[in-house]
Amino acid sequence: MQGMADLSVFIGALAVAYLVPGPDMVLILQTGALQGRVRALAVAIGLALARAVHVFLAVVGLAALLSASPWAFEIVRVAGAAYLIWLGVGILRSRSLLPEGVVLPASDNGRSWSAAMRRGLLTNLLNPKALLFCSVLLPQFIRPENGSVPGQFLLLGMILVAVGLVFDLVYAGAGAMLGRWIALHPLVQLLQRWVFAALLIGFGVSLALSQRPL
Repeated sequence: MQGMADLSVFIGALAVAYLVPGPDMVLILQTGALQGRVRALAVAIGLALARAVHVFLAVVGLAALLSASPWAFEIVRVAGAAYLIWLGVGILRSRSLLPEGVVLPASDNGRSWSAAMRRGLLTNLLNPKALLFCSVLLPQFIRPENGSVPGQFLLLGMILVAVGLVFDLVYAGAGAMLGRWIALHPLVQLLQRWVFAALLIGFGVSLALSQRPL
Protein backbone atom coordinates (compact mmCIF):
# COMPACT_ATOMS: atom_id res chain seq x y z
CA MET A 1 0.00 0.00 0.00
CA GLN A 2 2.85 2.35 0.83
CA GLY A 3 4.35 1.69 -2.60
CA MET A 4 1.08 2.54 -4.32
CA ALA A 5 0.76 5.73 -2.26
CA ASP A 6 4.29 6.77 -3.20
CA LEU A 7 3.56 6.07 -6.86
CA SER A 8 0.42 8.20 -6.73
CA VAL A 9 2.35 11.08 -5.18
CA PHE A 10 5.08 10.68 -7.81
CA ILE A 11 2.60 10.82 -10.68
CA GLY A 12 0.88 13.80 -9.06
CA ALA A 13 4.19 15.64 -8.78
CA LEU A 14 4.90 14.94 -12.44
CA ALA A 15 1.44 16.18 -13.47
CA VAL A 16 2.00 19.47 -11.64
CA ALA A 17 5.42 19.88 -13.25
CA TYR A 18 4.08 19.23 -16.75
CA LEU A 19 1.19 21.66 -16.24
CA VAL A 20 3.55 24.53 -15.42
CA PRO A 21 4.21 26.57 -18.60
CA GLY A 22 7.75 26.19 -19.82
CA PRO A 23 9.79 26.05 -23.03
CA ASP A 24 8.71 22.46 -23.77
CA MET A 25 5.02 23.35 -23.62
CA VAL A 26 5.45 26.56 -25.62
CA LEU A 27 7.47 24.79 -28.32
CA ILE A 28 4.94 22.01 -28.81
CA LEU A 29 1.98 24.42 -28.86
CA GLN A 30 3.78 26.67 -31.33
CA THR A 31 4.68 23.76 -33.58
CA GLY A 32 1.12 22.44 -33.51
CA ALA A 33 -0.31 25.86 -34.30
CA LEU A 34 2.10 26.71 -37.13
CA GLN A 35 2.94 23.32 -38.63
CA GLY A 36 0.15 21.00 -37.52
CA ARG A 37 -0.38 17.96 -35.35
CA VAL A 38 2.13 15.66 -37.12
CA ARG A 39 5.09 18.00 -36.53
CA ALA A 40 3.92 18.60 -32.95
CA LEU A 41 3.93 14.83 -32.38
CA ALA A 42 7.49 14.77 -33.67
CA VAL A 43 8.42 17.42 -31.09
CA ALA A 44 6.73 15.29 -28.42
CA ILE A 45 8.85 12.29 -29.39
CA GLY A 46 11.98 14.43 -29.22
CA LEU A 47 11.01 15.63 -25.75
CA ALA A 48 10.36 12.06 -24.62
CA LEU A 49 13.79 10.95 -25.86
CA ALA A 50 15.44 13.87 -24.05
CA ARG A 51 13.67 12.99 -20.80
CA ALA A 52 14.81 9.39 -21.13
CA VAL A 53 18.38 10.65 -21.51
CA HIS A 54 17.96 12.87 -18.43
CA VAL A 55 16.72 9.90 -16.42
CA PHE A 56 19.74 7.87 -17.48
CA LEU A 57 22.14 10.71 -16.64
CA ALA A 58 20.48 11.22 -13.27
CA VAL A 59 20.86 7.50 -12.47
CA VAL A 60 24.56 7.42 -13.36
CA GLY A 61 25.18 10.52 -11.26
CA LEU A 62 25.95 13.15 -13.88
CA ALA A 63 23.20 15.36 -12.48
CA ALA A 64 25.18 15.57 -9.24
CA LEU A 65 28.21 16.70 -11.24
CA LEU A 66 26.15 19.34 -13.01
CA SER A 67 24.85 20.58 -9.68
CA ALA A 68 28.27 20.67 -8.04
CA SER A 69 30.43 21.88 -10.91
CA PRO A 70 30.11 25.59 -11.78
CA TRP A 71 31.67 25.28 -15.25
CA ALA A 72 29.57 22.27 -16.30
CA PHE A 73 26.34 23.97 -15.27
CA GLU A 74 27.39 27.20 -16.99
CA ILE A 75 28.16 25.48 -20.30
CA VAL A 76 24.81 23.70 -20.45
CA ARG A 77 22.92 26.76 -19.19
CA VAL A 78 24.40 29.14 -21.77
CA ALA A 79 23.92 26.64 -24.61
CA GLY A 80 20.30 26.03 -23.62
CA ALA A 81 19.54 29.73 -23.26
CA ALA A 82 21.10 30.51 -26.63
CA TYR A 83 19.11 27.74 -28.30
CA LEU A 84 15.77 28.95 -26.88
CA ILE A 85 16.49 32.52 -27.93
CA TRP A 86 17.49 31.28 -31.40
CA LEU A 87 14.19 29.41 -31.68
CA GLY A 88 12.26 32.52 -30.65
CA VAL A 89 14.08 34.73 -33.14
CA GLY A 90 13.43 32.11 -35.82
CA ILE A 91 9.70 32.34 -35.15
CA LEU A 92 9.80 36.13 -35.44
CA ARG A 93 11.59 35.89 -38.77
CA SER A 94 9.30 33.18 -40.13
CA ARG A 95 6.71 34.22 -42.67
CA SER A 96 4.99 30.84 -42.84
CA LEU A 97 1.89 30.37 -40.75
CA LEU A 98 0.58 27.42 -42.75
CA PRO A 99 -1.93 25.26 -40.84
CA GLU A 100 -1.96 21.49 -40.85
CA GLY A 101 -4.13 21.26 -43.95
CA VAL A 102 -1.39 22.58 -46.25
CA VAL A 103 0.48 19.64 -47.80
CA LEU A 104 4.18 19.90 -48.54
CA PRO A 105 6.19 17.61 -50.82
CA ALA A 106 6.99 14.23 -49.29
CA SER A 107 10.73 14.93 -49.04
CA ASP A 108 10.08 18.20 -47.24
CA ASN A 109 7.66 16.45 -44.90
CA GLY A 110 10.36 13.97 -43.90
CA ARG A 111 12.93 16.66 -43.26
CA SER A 112 10.43 18.80 -41.37
CA TRP A 113 9.43 15.86 -39.16
CA SER A 114 13.07 15.14 -38.31
CA ALA A 115 13.75 18.82 -37.67
CA ALA A 116 10.73 19.06 -35.36
CA MET A 117 11.88 16.01 -33.39
CA ARG A 118 15.37 17.48 -33.15
CA ARG A 119 13.95 20.78 -31.81
CA GLY A 120 12.11 18.90 -29.07
CA LEU A 121 15.20 16.85 -28.21
CA LEU A 122 17.56 19.83 -27.98
CA THR A 123 15.11 22.13 -26.17
CA ASN A 124 14.83 19.70 -23.27
CA LEU A 125 18.31 18.21 -23.44
CA LEU A 126 20.01 21.63 -23.20
CA ASN A 127 17.97 22.65 -20.16
CA PRO A 128 20.06 21.82 -17.06
CA LYS A 129 17.01 22.31 -14.86
CA ALA A 130 15.34 19.32 -16.52
CA LEU A 131 18.27 17.09 -15.56
CA LEU A 132 18.39 18.51 -12.04
CA PHE A 133 14.63 17.93 -11.73
CA CYS A 134 15.14 14.23 -12.43
CA SER A 135 18.08 14.00 -10.03
CA VAL A 136 16.06 15.59 -7.22
CA LEU A 137 12.70 13.92 -7.80
CA LEU A 138 13.59 10.30 -8.58
CA PRO A 139 15.65 9.50 -5.43
CA GLN A 140 12.79 10.73 -3.22
CA PHE A 141 10.71 7.73 -4.28
CA ILE A 142 13.39 5.03 -4.18
CA ARG A 143 12.85 2.52 -1.38
CA PRO A 144 15.81 0.08 -1.01
CA GLU A 145 13.67 -2.18 1.14
CA ASN A 146 11.30 -2.67 -1.80
CA GLY A 147 13.88 -4.47 -3.93
CA SER A 148 16.27 -3.63 -6.73
CA VAL A 149 17.21 0.05 -6.71
CA PRO A 150 18.13 0.09 -10.46
CA GLY A 151 14.78 -1.59 -11.18
CA GLN A 152 12.94 1.12 -9.23
CA PHE A 153 14.87 3.84 -11.09
CA LEU A 154 13.93 2.19 -14.38
CA LEU A 155 10.25 1.99 -13.45
CA LEU A 156 10.06 5.59 -12.21
CA GLY A 157 11.99 6.80 -15.26
CA MET A 158 9.58 5.03 -17.60
CA ILE A 159 6.64 6.58 -15.76
CA LEU A 160 8.25 10.04 -15.95
CA VAL A 161 8.70 9.73 -19.71
CA ALA A 162 5.24 8.22 -20.27
CA VAL A 163 3.39 10.88 -18.23
CA GLY A 164 5.28 13.63 -20.04
CA LEU A 165 4.40 12.10 -23.40
CA VAL A 166 0.70 11.97 -22.48
CA PHE A 167 0.71 15.67 -21.59
CA ASP A 168 2.65 16.51 -24.75
CA LEU A 169 0.15 14.64 -26.92
CA VAL A 170 -2.62 16.74 -25.38
CA TYR A 171 -0.63 19.93 -26.03
CA ALA A 172 0.04 18.81 -29.62
CA GLY A 173 -3.70 18.41 -30.23
CA ALA A 174 -4.41 21.74 -28.55
CA GLY A 175 -1.78 23.45 -30.69
CA ALA A 176 -3.26 22.00 -33.89
CA MET A 177 -6.73 23.19 -32.89
CA LEU A 178 -5.29 26.62 -32.14
CA GLY A 179 -3.65 26.69 -35.56
CA ARG A 180 -6.92 25.95 -37.34
CA TRP A 181 -8.66 28.71 -35.41
CA ILE A 182 -6.01 31.38 -36.01
CA ALA A 183 -5.96 30.49 -39.72
CA LEU A 184 -9.40 32.11 -39.86
CA HIS A 185 -8.22 35.24 -38.05
CA PRO A 186 -5.30 36.92 -39.90
CA LEU A 187 -4.62 39.50 -37.19
CA VAL A 188 -4.40 36.77 -34.56
CA GLN A 189 -1.75 35.01 -36.65
CA LEU A 190 0.66 37.89 -36.23
CA LEU A 191 -0.10 38.20 -32.51
CA GLN A 192 0.31 34.45 -32.03
CA ARG A 193 3.74 34.50 -33.66
CA TRP A 194 4.92 37.35 -31.45
CA VAL A 195 3.52 35.74 -28.29
CA PHE A 196 5.19 32.36 -28.86
CA ALA A 197 8.45 34.02 -29.90
CA ALA A 198 8.43 36.31 -26.85
CA LEU A 199 7.78 33.36 -24.53
CA LEU A 200 10.66 31.29 -25.91
CA ILE A 201 13.03 34.26 -25.84
CA GLY A 202 11.83 35.03 -22.30
CA PHE A 203 12.51 31.47 -21.16
CA GLY A 204 15.95 31.69 -22.76
CA VAL A 205 16.77 34.93 -20.96
CA SER A 206 15.46 33.48 -17.69
CA LEU A 207 17.67 30.43 -18.13
CA ALA A 208 20.66 32.63 -18.96
CA LEU A 209 20.13 34.61 -15.74
CA SER A 210 19.45 31.59 -13.55
CA GLN A 211 21.85 30.73 -10.77
CA ARG A 212 23.56 27.40 -10.23
CA PRO A 213 21.74 25.37 -7.55
CA LEU A 214 23.55 25.34 -4.23
